[in-house]
Amino acid sequence: MVILSVDYGRVRTGIAVCDKNEIIASPVEVIKEVRQEVLAEKISMLCRQKGAEQIVLGLPKNMDGTEGESALNVRAFSEILQTVTGLPVVLQDERGTTVTAYGYLDRTNTYGKKRKAIVDSVAAVIILEDYLRYRRNGL
Repeated sequence: MVILSVDYGRVRTGIAVCDKNEIIASPVEVIKEVRQEVLAEKISMLCRQKGAEQIVLGLPKNMDGTEGESALNVRAFSEILQTVTGLPVVLQDERGTTVTAYGYLDRTNTYGKKRKAIVDSVAAVIILEDYLRYRRNGL
């Protein structure tokens, strides 16, 4: 199944997608949009273009597992996204994904404007990889 992953941000939102065999997660783009309804429409268009059957949305929990204001915003956005796309939206714990994404970019010597432009889509790849691992192994 083709799954689209979303690393939601107040300004920049990273998008990734996997192949139909759920083996390879690839970055798609970073969308710069602050209005949730417009963002949901843009994501819906990408879902149609990529043939996505499900959406995985990163849920930003605190390191102790509790949920703060950011998680509440993501939960609200997930409802908008599900309504606009008509696709099931699964929330995936995203603790540490941005830090991991920065680590990947450090190892590839990606800095400056390019780093800022792609870090969110790399985080979306990590969210998707974590979810695919969960689907395969039940972990």
